[in-house]
Amino acid sequence: MIVINDEAIQLAETYISEGALTNKSYNDALHIALATLNNSDVLASWNFKHIVNLDRIRLYNSINLRLGYRIIEIRTPREILKLKDDENE
Repeated sequence: MIVINDEAIQLAETYISEGALTNKSYNDALHIALATLNNSDVLASWNFKHIVNLDRIRLYNSINLRLGYRIIEIRTPREILKLKDDENE
């Protein structure tokens, strides 16, 4: 079970304060923060505006690295399924 804690809230707020997202997208920031803090291998999303966006992914990961967190892979579900299919060949 993933729990929202102070560290996740702080990381989400950092994404916002550093311009990766706006306050309007707080839930997206929290989603990315929780995936980061729980060492998710990959975060899957269809949200191309706020989450699966190369420029934003670079911002999330630069913030993560600077703060001592690992980078996070963010992909579409289609990319993940394709990668899995390629492994089975």
